[in-house]
Amino acid sequence: MYCRLYRTMERFRKPEILEAAKAGGAFLRKFARVSSSSSGQWKCAFCLTRDGKALKIQRTIFSECFYIMAMDELSRVTGDKDMQLEAEQMMEQLIYWVRVDSSGLGRPQLPGDVPTNSMAVPMMLLCLVEQLTEGRGREVAQKYRELASWCVQQILQHIQRDGTAILESVSLEGAELPGCRGRLQNPGHALEAGWFLLQVSAEQEDEELRRTAINKFVELPYQDGWDKEHGGLFYFLDVDGHCPTQLEWNMKLWWPHCEALIAFLMAYSQTKKPELLERFSEVYEYTLNHFPDPKSGEWFGYLTQEGKVALDFKGGPFKGFFHVPRCLYMCERMLDDLLANKD
Repeated sequence: MYCRLYRTMERFRKPEILEAAKAGGAFLRKFARVSSSSSGQWKCAFCLTRDGKALKIQRTIFSECFYIMAMDELSRVTGDKDMQLEAEQMMEQLIYWVRVDSSGLGRPQLPGDVPTNSMAVPMMLLCLVEQLTEGRGREVAQKYRELASWCVQQILQHIQRDGTAILESVSLEGAELPGCRGRLQNPGHALEAGWFLLQVSAEQEDEELRRTAINKFVELPYQDGWDKEHGGLFYFLDVDGHCPTQLEWNMKLWWPHCEALIAFLMAYSQTKKPELLERFSEVYEYTLNHFPDPKSGEWFGYLTQEGKVALDFKGGPFKGFFHVPRCLYMCERMLDDLLANKD
């Protein structure tokens, strides 16, 4: 985020911001990558000690996803081609894990564990395609074109129940899974996927994809996920109205509201439909009235269903410097564009 802000916004083009970003990148390159002795592939540590010792490695692709973002952005502000190459090489490894052989992730293949299409995976790959191809030219865009199309189709498989619900996980064939896992909904993820699809629809001038993104991945999760009594988005839902098994299901978390702000403002920017701006305003009012700490700054991350602070730390293993600044950055740029072109 420091690199993106430094690179694209004049008021953040300060040497101390660039130096902080470079220091963080050097730390990651020196300590975050952990070699797997069995596969010879690189994983990225999820947690490190202050002096760089790895504490935890997840058996997913997501630590590596954020490493790729960091290296690509650093390469853009420093001109370091090795960082760009490192990002692209890690991306190739992710694609291999997702589409060919996931054994390098270290997750054992258990007999009762049915392979699934979890929406978070194609979402993140699509996000990385956007990151790696931005301003890189036709050749780089062509390199990832097939992957982007695959990601879009994988995300669209999550439209279930005859178009009335977005489910978090489906089978590899795009069918609903049995049990509570199959009924699970995550409104924040659906909204985030919605604006990823809107970006693709704008780039490809695909009106059908735009309509699907707005109707199914923006409007529908909001309708299902908005708490009519207390306001705010539920974290998880069960599509059949049962109690989700996730203990935090009825809490209000910071990041789904960040994604909702981006999604509704982007949808409005592309369509100028007033009801989308009204939704943005509703989410904005709830978000800015509940998450920011007026005394000490930053945002709280975890609220009760009633909107009271449940956990008062500002940062932790899952709440880092990402969703809040990305949301504010993207919304500011979209609002600037809307104001500049209001006539």
